[in-house]
Amino acid sequence: MAEAKIIDGKAIAERLRAQVAKKVGWLKANHNLTPGLAVVLVGEDPASQVYVRNKGLATEAAGMNSFTHWLPATASEQELLELIARLNADPAVSGFLVQMPLPKQINPDHIIAAIDPNKDADGFHLINVGRLATGVGGGMVPCTPRGCIILAKTVRPDLSGLDAVVIGRSNIVGKPVAQMLIAESCTVTVAHSRTKDLVGVVRRADLVIAAVGRPRMIKGDWIKPGATVIDVGINRVDEGGKSRLVGDVDFERAKAVAGAITPVPGGVGPMTIACLIENALNACAAQNGVVLPKD
Repeated sequence: MAEAKIIDGKAIAERLRAQVAKKVGWLKANHNLTPGLAVVLVGEDPASQVYVRNKGLATEAAGMNSFTHWLPATASEQELLELIARLNADPAVSGFLVQMPLPKQINPDHIIAAIDPNKDADGFHLINVGRLATGVGGGMVPCTPRGCIILAKTVRPDLSGLDAVVIGRSNIVGKPVAQMLIAESCTVTVAHSRTKDLVGVVRRADLVIAAVGRPRMIKGDWIKPGATVIDVGINRVDEGGKSRLVGDVDFERAKAVAGAITPVPGGVGPMTIACLIENALNACAAQNGVVLPKD
């Protein structure tokens, strides 16, 4: 059997970002509107700083306005809530997010609940979660799960009827991506650390989405021959004195069995930011009653 097709998330994300930039240009030319994406960072976590910087660069490259708000790690919950209220009311901000994790003195549930659902670029507000779960639509969709679906559909444009397994049940990836797969008419199993016969569950899947946060947990011999594997995991490991990023799937062994697989890095990661700026674009259009052109 031939090795798996490597799903190039970087190239697919570039295409999506180009589509977003084209529509941003259309919005400017036809409606004099420029989407704006704001990011709030509390504290000085190095990984978050890099991520926020990359979001800003992608936003500007798409022709949008980018806003970054920095608060010290000692900031109170009230200070952050006051900033969120200002962003909710700012017409220049189409969408925004508060970078997680937050310092221990701030309750993230209170923060997410305070964000205007129509500006909730991460798609974490309970109203948007409910719209996704019920299939009502019209809400902001979580970025990483949407990226997973886009990547899977580059392999099989029609996912209906597939046996899909999501490994991981987080509110950020596992639960929302399961809802999206249900909407695509997949038969969905959400597996986790307490799943009985996890290996057997994974082996029957036509589509595996690994989002458990454990390096190389999913072994190559767990994968059904020809299955599509979307690896959300980003785990830093030390090998031979060198630090490197690996996914939740044992990539080298899995690619000998799978039909298609995402690498880490270069798979799901680039899609998250591309979907984020797409959310800001869609929010701007919705807030102004504009129907965007088709791709």
